[in-house]
Amino acid sequence: MKIAIISDIHDNIPNLKKCLFYCAENDIEKIFCCGDVTNSDTLKFLANNFQKEIYLVRGNMELFEDKEPKKYKNIIYFGRVARFELEGKKIGLCHEPFLLDYVLKKGECDMVFYGHTHKPWIEKKSGYSFVNPGTLSGVFQKATFAVWDLKENEPELKILERM
Repeated sequence: MKIAIISDIHDNIPNLKKCLFYCAENDIEKIFCCGDVTNSDTLKFLANNFQKEIYLVRGNMELFEDKEPKKYKNIIYFGRVARFELEGKKIGLCHEPFLLDYVLKKGECDMVFYGHTHKPWIEKKSGYSFVNPGTLSGVFQKATFAVWDLKENEPELKILERM
């Protein structure tokens, strides 16, 4: 199973379209979104243009209300932090790095994904793997996202302009 991890869209629909095209062409089965989708229109665009499951946590810049993601059958919305299991992997999601400890207090994780800094980053620390897919908006950094193939178990950062 291949999963795309995105964060910090900040309403950049052209970049989101390009990422979703990549997802369609590369058999991406799920999306993990680490927040900062920003407004309701972008949330709707994401839900309507990726028909498979989207796991979403709230970022610090969201303009939509917590009830809005629940309108979409393909969005699994967790609020600020998430910890769940998928195909035997324990996964954590949050937006801001200061929430990483809170995610880990909910239980061990094989992989923890977060956003906020706009800096793409993969790090192994204290026995955990942390991944920041960067920013899909391309603000302060090049537009990036990550892909995680559960068979390979190693996430890979992608630069959108190279897609």
